[in-house]
This record gives sequence, C-alpha cells and structure tokens, in this order.
Amino acid sequence: MDEYIVKNVKDFRLDHVFECGQCFRWEKQADGSYTGTAMDRVVNMQFVCGDRASEPETTGDLIIKNCTEEDFLQIWKPYLDLDRDYGEIKRTLTADDLVMGEAVACGQGIRILKQDLWETIVSFIISQNNNIPRIKGCIENLSQMFGLPAGEYAGRTYYSLPGPQKLASLTAEDLAPVRLGYRTRYLLETAKMVCEKGLPEDEVQLSALCGVGPKVANCILLFSMGKYDSFPIDVWMARVMSQLYGIDEGDHKGMCTYAQEHFGQLGGFAQQYLFYYIREKNR
Repeated sequence: MDEYIVKNVKDFRLDHVFECGQCFRWEKQADGSYTGTAMDRVVNMQFVCGDRASEPETTGDLIIKNCTEEDFLQIWKPYLDLDRDYGEIKRTLTADDLVMGEAVACGQGIRILKQDLWETIVSFIISQNNNIPRIKGCIENLSQMFGLPAGEYAGRTYYSLPGPQKLASLTAEDLAPVRLGYRTRYLLETAKMVCEKGLPEDEVQLSALCGVGPKVANCILLFSMGKYDSFPIDVWMARVMSQLYGIDEGDHKGMCTYAQEHFGQLGGFAQQYLFYYIREKNR
C-alpha cells in the first residue's frame, strides 16, 4: 500500500479538522487515525506529534496511507489547505479579542477543508435541522445505495456520493430507505437544477437551489467555494454569539454585521474556531 509522509506540519490536528462540523465522511479509528473518502479517493490519515517537549501538539508528521506523492500534491495538499499560514490567521484573530483567544486555544489545529462543490451541496442540504450522527448515516446510506465505489481500505469498500445526473434520475420512493425526510425533495430538485444549469458559480446561483437557505449557502460558500468571509449561523453559533459576545440569540443579522466588522475576510476561520469551542464547552 502506498504511503506518503508530510514532515513538520504546523497548526494541525486531525480531530480538530474532522470534528468541527465542516465534513461528514471521516471516521476516527481505534489508533486515533481517521479513514474517509473525498474527491473519489479513500485514505487513512494519522498525525504524529513531535517528540520534543517544546513542540506544540499541533506540530508533527502527517502520514497518509493509500496515497501516492502525486495524489498528495494534486488532491490532499489543497484539500487540507496545507499551504495557508494558520499561525498568522490565529494571531490576527486573537490580537484584540479575549473570547477568540479562548476559542483558538481550544481548536488550535483546525483547518478549513477545500471540499468538492457537489458533495458539499448535498451534505449541507442533508445537514439542516439534523444532528451529526444522523447526517453521517444519511450520507453513508445514500453513497452505498446509489454511489460508485471510490476504493478500498482495510478490507472495506467506500463509495462516492451519487452525482447530480444519478440523483436526478431517482424518485422519492427510491430514496425512502435513506431516511432523508423532507430533504428528499430538496435533493431531487437541486440535482435536476444542476443538471439543467450546471453547478453554481456564485452566491446568487447557489441560493437559487432548492433547500439552500442562508445558513446552508454560507457553509457551502465557506467549505467549497473559497469565500472565507462567510459566517454560517446555526443554533450553536447563535448560542456562542449570545453567550460570549452578548448579541441577542435571535439577532442573526446583528451577528453577521459583528462578524463583518470584527473578523472581516477571516470570518469563516473565526466561525470554525467559535463553533468548535462552544460545542466542546457544552459537552
């Protein structure tokens, strides 16, 4: 099996990256590694911290199994956003913000993944008014029933999400075993719209898709369209902005304004640190 090792990766932790609500297709293994599928590939990732006491737990070597050097350079390096200086982002966000300082300290190893646009659209339509275990279950069922094999790892076959053409060819009855509920119509209509008009290229086209409201749109913009000032607000984010910044929990517009004024182009990074922090704090 191919294996690629990236030495001396900084500002990185697998649990922070894969457990901060931005993706749903990675599973933690008994040894602390993560196995998952993205970009029609299956890999296992393990992060080994440096052995020097002076090094933080977010510095170490990233070991990617089932991966060639070409795969790493073309797929996983951009996917994991390894070229970006997250140390500078954290310094900027925490310069005059004690709350953000606590949030960043909690999620030091977060990086925003550059995910496939179609997969992100499907995933976040499924995610609305849903919890993470159920979201993962729905996506896994959808992939196994209607997707194509993406590869094997440790004796298990993994599947890609069905593309828009395949999804548009299905009926509500076909999707009933996936247990998507009212989201079934959203996915079917969105798949048909993408087949007719192509994938969205901007926020206006994205928001025209069936079932894509402001929160879902901002997640898709942030996690797959490179709009890093996006500031998705759900129940958790409304809670953190209320508890830690004193903004009324129902004032989502005020929260967005605050994010624009205080976080600017780094709004999406701030959102991920805050989201991870409030979930960990409330567990």
